[in-house]
Amino acid sequence: MKAEMILEVHGEGDPVLLIHGLGGTANVFSPQVSVLSRFFKCIRPDLPGSGRTAAAGAFTLVEAADAMAELLGEYGKAHVVAHSMGCVIAAHLAARRPELVRSLALIGPLLAPPEPARAALRDRAAKARAEGMVGIADAIVQGGTSTETKAHRPEVAALVREILMRQDAEGYALTCEALAGADAADTSRITAPTLLITGDEDGTAPPRNVAAIQSKIAGAKLQIIGRTGHWTTFERPNEVTTAVLNFLLGA
Repeated sequence: MKAEMILEVHGEGDPVLLIHGLGGTANVFSPQVSVLSRFFKCIRPDLPGSGRTAAAGAFTLVEAADAMAELLGEYGKAHVVAHSMGCVIAAHLAARRPELVRSLALIGPLLAPPEPARAALRDRAAKARAEGMVGIADAIVQGGTSTETKAHRPEVAALVREILMRQDAEGYALTCEALAGADAADTSRITAPTLLITGDEDGTAPPRNVAAIQSKIAGAKLQIIGRTGHWTTFERPNEVTTAVLNFLLGA
């Protein structure tokens, strides 16, 4: 899986691996990389089935975590920053290969989808294959961004729509199915310092759910950003960048 991934590397210093979520690409972290790359070596892949990386077929998120571990074999122990579905992958990486993870910054995090969401993800995969990405993109903009973003920051809503519209429908469908079948990592095995960030209007990772994740990871810290939906890195780029940078510099 690693050999097939398209990735970018920016900056010098300790490595930071950035793992995007469902419907995202490496560009989800562009606002953060512009700052983090002054202090760290930022490694950001497009996961299989997303962005510029084609999916060779069905895959699991544990396999994606193993691919991240193989990638870090080239760069060494790294800070890991992840968004949404990427947090599922990051948690498995930290639990399975703790010697590779220096710290975890999980944005809009989940450990596994709740049962009703699994069926919805499989339905979304079928919709992508049958109808393409337009309807999915519009629904995610409406459901995944904050009231303020939709009302007063149309450029951010347009960016979210564009990143989804550019996804290959089959690759997106395979990624939906990978997330639908994902199990949670064994959080008792996560030893890295952990920061959890979510928005107060994040319907995918609502603060109550993220607080529950916090209780499962020893020493984890939680930060809630106001007037923010699930596309946190775009909706509140400065707040996310500041929180992540301060955390990484102290980890």
